[in-house]
Amino acid sequence: MILFIGGYFGIKFYKEYQIQQRIKNCVKIVELSKDKIGYNEKITLNELISNINGDYPEDQIIDTTKLGKQKIKFEYLHQEEQLMVPYEIEFEIVDLVPPTIYFNSPITITVGTDTNLINKLISFDDLDDNPQREIVGAYNLNAIGNYDLKFVITDNYGNESTKDFTLKVVKKSNSSSSGSVKTTPFKTYLNNYKKDNTKIGIDVSKWQYDINFDKVKQEGVEFAIIKLGGTDGLDGEPYIDKYYEKNIEGFTKVGIPVGLYYFSHANTKEKAINEAKYLLENIKDYKIDLPIYFDWENFSNFNKYNMSRKTLNDVAKAFINTIKKAGYESMIYGSKNYLNNFWDVKEENVWLAHYTSNTDYDGKYNMWQLTSTCKISGITENTVDVDIMYLDK
Repeated sequence: MILFIGGYFGIKFYKEYQIQQRIKNCVKIVELSKDKIGYNEKITLNELISNINGDYPEDQIIDTTKLGKQKIKFEYLHQEEQLMVPYEIEFEIVDLVPPTIYFNSPITITVGTDTNLINKLISFDDLDDNPQREIVGAYNLNAIGNYDLKFVITDNYGNESTKDFTLKVVKKSNSSSSGSVKTTPFKTYLNNYKKDNTKIGIDVSKWQYDINFDKVKQEGVEFAIIKLGGTDGLDGEPYIDKYYEKNIEGFTKVGIPVGLYYFSHANTKEKAINEAKYLLENIKDYKIDLPIYFDWENFSNFNKYNMSRKTLNDVAKAFINTIKKAGYESMIYGSKNYLNNFWDVKEENVWLAHYTSNTDYDGKYNMWQLTSTCKISGITENTVDVDIMYLDK
């Protein structure tokens, strides 16, 4: 009986050995359509394999969100041997997208201005935080004239974008822009945009100074988004808006629901998380009815922040996720042009800024800031922004 069992396992071991030898010695043909895949490219394993001497393996989506070399192990049914054979392929995820040049020509600068012209030429890469930027051609910021130049931006994968532009160095103007701003009463927006699925509100900060909250309530304001504060520049300290406490207490007292926004200068996820924590520390004593918004608007100085498009969006997500983990709803604020060119908001709720009577922004948005020149009873200093909140988006 013992000999029989031993013989049985010996035969089984020998057959397994034979199978392994067949697998080892068989010719495996697996050819790839390419060995470099673009970052964030949508591709599956079977789409990557262009030729195979057997059945295609079980398909899977390839993760293309991490740059660098990758390996994938799989098994496929060999055509000749009719055995499942293991195989490993190697490929590289690379950045194939050239940087984006965002400025328009001409660039006009007052003679004698002490500035770094490179920083005026807004540009960014999708992944490289510090692409090489270069101006080709001679110019003098201390001499009036027109200079025909070329701007070149190159990322660390060698992708390059160029733009010919004209630099206009002009004399200092003596004119001042003191024209009056055309304003529209809040009631007009209430009449034009109030529907069953909308609420009409305002957003305020220290620039509205002392507000008569009872009068604002009587005007029909249905919600208020209040500036809590922000960060004082790229490497500055966080601050509380001068009228934050007065505003949140005043609107709450008259029964107007409130949300908040924070004006960020973060250029790393760590800074964004710290900003969110600072905000959370300063709302503990208040009831927040509406979302908390991440407001990053430093695009005119974007080059100084050393951020790629990916890093900018990672910063926003770090702030938003920190707020969400604390139990609050959070969204991103952005104008139409920046939402289209800088922000990746497929997974985020959006507060759209587009000053027009009928926005043509084709992305999703939950709230629309449509003007900054509204006059309303109860706010005597300056104008105020009007916002439409959509209840079914």
